[in-house]
Amino acid sequence: MYELRAPSPPRMRESAKPVPRSSPRLLPCLAVIAVVCIAVQLAFVIPESGLGWDETVYVSQAGGDIPAAFFSAPRARGISYLVAPVAALTPSVTVLRIYLALLSAGALVGAFRVWRTLLPGRVLVCAGALFATLWPTLFYGPMAMPNLWCALGALAATGWVARAVLRGAGRAELVGAGAAVAVVVLMRPADGAWLALPLLLVTLVRPRMFAALAAGLLAGAAPWIVEAFAHYGGPLTRLHRASEIQGGLGWNLAVDDQAKALEGRTLCRPCTIQWKRPGATVWWALLPFLATGGAVVARRAGRGTAILLATGTAVSLAVPYLFLIEYAAPRFLLPAYALLSLPVGECLVRLYAWARRPAGRSGRTVAAQWRVVALAAVLAAHLAVQLQVTSRVSASSHSTSADFEAVAAALHRNGIRPPCVISGAQAVPIAYYAGCASRQTAGHDKSITPAGLREAARRVPTAVLVAGGGPRPAYAPSGPPVFLAETRDAGPYIGYLFPPPDRSGPGRPDS
Repeated sequence: MYELRAPSPPRMRESAKPVPRSSPRLLPCLAVIAVVCIAVQLAFVIPESGLGWDETVYVSQAGGDIPAAFFSAPRARGISYLVAPVAALTPSVTVLRIYLALLSAGALVGAFRVWRTLLPGRVLVCAGALFATLWPTLFYGPMAMPNLWCALGALAATGWVARAVLRGAGRAELVGAGAAVAVVVLMRPADGAWLALPLLLVTLVRPRMFAALAAGLLAGAAPWIVEAFAHYGGPLTRLHRASEIQGGLGWNLAVDDQAKALEGRTLCRPCTIQWKRPGATVWWALLPFLATGGAVVARRAGRGTAILLATGTAVSLAVPYLFLIEYAAPRFLLPAYALLSLPVGECLVRLYAWARRPAGRSGRTVAAQWRVVALAAVLAAHLAVQLQVTSRVSASSHSTSADFEAVAAALHRNGIRPPCVISGAQAVPIAYYAGCASRQTAGHDKSITPAGLREAARRVPTAVLVAGGGPRPAYAPSGPPVFLAETRDAGPYIGYLFPPPDRSGPGRPDS
């Protein structure tokens, strides 16, 4: 006799698989991660910190009593807009740091929560913890720098697009993706372009999402484009100048430079340093393998599309910094790290499940316990390395800002007080600390001619700085040099001071 059986149901496609339920513990767990990050920043990064070179440029644009520094072609105004509410009210660096630390911690929680309907809560918690404890994330969280904001914006934008691809593009997905792309472009237009490239390709057959991404791209780029027409003769001219300043785009293998910079270099240009701490790069060398393993795990679990989109977008964001520029900075790859944390989280969650699996006989149980201990030890060692590098980079940053403060104080003692003008070595940050305008006669920040500098010296106190025993600049005044300070990074600073101006008609140099 024949046995009657119900026909087997067809295999579900990935898009038809049940939607992962958002774990009620996801938000509290991500909040704990954010609080831990803030605690580490309060312990290592924020105390006694001053503004770095790039930060003084961005913050000086945001109001207050400090003249705005020259804003070169590659820069964008996003960070200046972000810090304006605080910078316009108080010059306190500590208040600014706490404001940015709280804001970035909240943004980190929000960016990972975008993925809550796509990936299990345990994967997102693991990914969030991994990304949040990288030293570039910890260090730049309270900094007035755009890279971490690009990372969180890229993570959110990719999550919204993945939700649209797998679940349909509702209003939240359209607005979220467009806004996130706009934030990234507003912070760093180049990163925004490399982010938009794979997302636009994925949404070519989804007109509403494609339009939302295009609108976000244009909205974020609008201030940069307007400024290009106002000061550079158009976007193409500004792009050309930006490329010159950054050394031009072309085939430049910077993979080894990025690896060396991870030992604690905030900028490696040129990166001809000796590789002293290769142990700080072990996690970086394992990253491609862990991400690949996570992609395989996610595919088998029916989450392959979301993880593949995250991985592909991460690769797009990493390409220019690994292969197209000739210098390195760990912060450049933060957007790629944020997105790659998702497949790595998938891989580590699967490794943990494997480590715990054999629980039948006593011998197998002991072996499983040892595997869990070994995995925990590896992660603890990784965390220890990240905290160690965070502490070292923070100490170096504090030392540099202390040097700037010392030179600025010496200038004040020698009569260079606001309103005033400073030119020469490290003029941009030192002028910020001194409350002066910075004016360079050559280089990337050229904003005045030698004749113009001499004219300014007739109106306000003016100094030309030289560091490390360098020669007297041709445009410096002919008087004797004045010793200002001995610094850790650049050696002795001396200043050539123009004769005191006639104060019968004092004025402030144009900013």
